[in-house]
Amino acid sequence: MLATSGEMFAFTDWSDGDLSTMDTNEDMRFKGLDLNLLVALDALMTKRSVTAAARSINLSQPAMSSAIARLRSYFQDELFRMQGRELITTPRAEALAPAIRDALLHIQFSIISWDMFNPAQSNRCFRIILSDFMTLVFFEKVVERVAREAPGVSFELLPPDDNPDELLRRGEVDFLIFPDVFMSSVHPKAKLFDQTLVSVGCLTNEQLLGDLSFERYMSMGHVAAQFGRALKPSVEQWLLLEHGYKRRIELVVPGFNLIPPLLSGTKRIAIIPLRLANHFAKNIPLRIVKHPLPHLSYTEAVQWPALHNKDQASIWMREILLHEAARIAAPRETAGCLGR
Repeated sequence: MLATSGEMFAFTDWSDGDLSTMDTNEDMRFKGLDLNLLVALDALMTKRSVTAAARSINLSQPAMSSAIARLRSYFQDELFRMQGRELITTPRAEALAPAIRDALLHIQFSIISWDMFNPAQSNRCFRIILSDFMTLVFFEKVVERVAREAPGVSFELLPPDDNPDELLRRGEVDFLIFPDVFMSSVHPKAKLFDQTLVSVGCLTNEQLLGDLSFERYMSMGHVAAQFGRALKPSVEQWLLLEHGYKRRIELVVPGFNLIPPLLSGTKRIAIIPLRLANHFAKNIPLRIVKHPLPHLSYTEAVQWPALHNKDQASIWMREILLHEAARIAAPRETAGCLGR
């Protein structure tokens, strides 16, 4: 039978951790297939390591070897082979993987996880993709609240990924938190709050005195954030490209939080969200000015897998995210914070 551990599937905890202890009567199977073997194959395709896959579903190495042999026998395919330490899959295994993952997720969220969620007693771990900036100005409030209401609940915060839609589809993350313009239409989402973008530089940067013209802005050297191995542009860079403008970027960093300290003592400029600028201006000599392009803003949103839509734990977490977002957005930050 299938069981769950956090967001991962696991084999039922048999006393000796061996598939051979199962009742092998035909009525325990579906069309002759032991459904537990699908859990093993999913773990192998996800972990790409026999040892890691066995550990993730609480199987011993001999039990995993037995599962592999039975999978190969049932599907009449090698499925994978080891090349050194690398697991090389066959086309048949690659074709099976998404269908098996989807089937297991449907079982988990339609049947197994349907019980009422009790946050005070839960040990659920939520995996969330978000930027360093949103962790700093938003998620720390969420963590504080959850620590009070659900002390057993934990989080694994992940940096922006090159292919977040695939992680959502596979159910490997619970939420994405980033600009809604980067989100797909396949999964549900909800608005958190709007972000205003501002220009920032060192407090001693004389080019930022007075109104910042667009010509002067474009002539300056810029610091910009890019994300993931593919170095995807951040939202401010995307918005500028949408307007047809390309800046002279002199320094690229892997996150927004690195930008303010690297402006200190330089003539460079950057575009960051106003909330982040105000946060760093408390400890770093920053000058914050209006961006010369009017209404440069975007919407932060949260997105979750469609299969999680009725999951009680996901619903509870969504409510907390939306409530804390509303509290942050309530006293809206205005231009009064600019012109330092």
